[in-house]
Amino acid sequence: MSLRRRIMGSIVVVIVLTILIGVGIGFFTTQNRLDAFVDRIGSDEASRLARNLSREYTATGGWETVDRPLSEAGYVYDEALPRGGSEGGGAESSESHEDLVRVIIIGADGQVVKDNLAQLSPGAAAPDLDGRSDTVFDLDSNQAVGRVYLDVNHEFLSTESHGFLTTILWVSLIGGLLTAGAGILLAAWLSKRITAPVTALTEATQAIAQGKAAPLPVTSSDELGRMSTAFNQMTSALESQRDLRKRLINDVSHELNTPLSVIQLEAKGLSDGLQTPEKASEHIIGEVDRLRGLVTDLNWLAETDHGELRLTFQRSSVTELLNAELGRWQSRALARRVALSLQVPDDLPNVDLDRVRMSQAMGNVVANAIHSAEPGGCIAIGAETESDEWLAISITDDGIGIHPADLPRLFDRFYRTDQSRGRDAGGKGLGLAITRSIVKAHGGTVSVASEGPGKGAVVAIRLPLD
Repeated sequence: MSLRRRIMGSIVVVIVLTILIGVGIGFFTTQNRLDAFVDRIGSDEASRLARNLSREYTATGGWETVDRPLSEAGYVYDEALPRGGSEGGGAESSESHEDLVRVIIIGADGQVVKDNLAQLSPGAAAPDLDGRSDTVFDLDSNQAVGRVYLDVNHEFLSTESHGFLTTILWVSLIGGLLTAGAGILLAAWLSKRITAPVTALTEATQAIAQGKAAPLPVTSSDELGRMSTAFNQMTSALESQRDLRKRLINDVSHELNTPLSVIQLEAKGLSDGLQTPEKASEHIIGEVDRLRGLVTDLNWLAETDHGELRLTFQRSSVTELLNAELGRWQSRALARRVALSLQVPDDLPNVDLDRVRMSQAMGNVVANAIHSAEPGGCIAIGAETESDEWLAISITDDGIGIHPADLPRLFDRFYRTDQSRGRDAGGKGLGLAITRSIVKAHGGTVSVASEGPGKGAVVAIRLPLD
């Protein structure tokens, strides 16, 4: 069964159960309250009838005119009205009771005085009777002269109460059906709304598996909307990784093919006697070193991916580190006719760092700056403290610059800008990725800024002083 059907079915079951429980509770509660109400009315009616009978008995001195209060109360049916009664009053009273309410008057001697339904003969011994009852008194002597039993057959307001309860039940059922119908429509809409992003996600996932990618529509800001947003971000990242993988394959193939071709040519030249052993060995060793450097960089990045990077921290002078880097790269800068300078204050604090790893990170950045600089250009290495919490090292060049679209991807592995690809920039696209891993392992950050092609670039490395 589909997720949409399960959600819709669950909602419908909850709605139906809620309606049934609500109708049941409402019906039985109303029935109990109505029974209590009818019982109270019956008791009050029995008391009122007993008072009227007491007055009539006192006025006449006996039970001869007992039909008068019964007729006035509407409890005489299809009989000749007593004296003083009116047909209009009797008819009106009779209309107030659709059921024949049985009233029995028992004298003080236990004999039947009156049964308004004539089921017991006057003078007969009174059986055990149900219904509401009250005592009839002789008001002159305040002595009990009998007892009146009302609603002996329990018919008092039975039709009215039954009709009321039936109406309540039908109204509740009709209202429940309408509510259930509206609930089913709402359940269908909600289930479709809930499952639509899941269905779209499934289709998009299948499309990705087939090499196609399309963003999901984001129609809300709830969990489903955030799921679609996260999926779109993942899709974008996968596309970027797919493009990067293609570029990586091309770059690695190029990086491996070039030295292997040189080695093959040198070996063939040596075999054919076209190359001296000294020159051939020199070129072969250089290309082997180039291959070893590529493998070393890849292995080092693999270590960082698996959390196996180990750093040896020691208190080091940043000024000495930067001076060492200046001396290490000065000859290469002069070979490309680029001015390399160091601009640092005299009071730079010492910092805990891994000297070898940080030299590797700095070397990658300085090498990139030298390769990016034009002949006659300049590179400045600077350092300063920020708010007594950070040490900021900057490498600024006036070289080929970076397009704004390339800035977010500069730290991706094997990523090289079009400017660097169009010139003999040397590197493999791993230097900045390695630098970021080293700086991050030191608890710092690294960023690159450029105003655009031809306007140089600034690499900023920030290390915590603590």
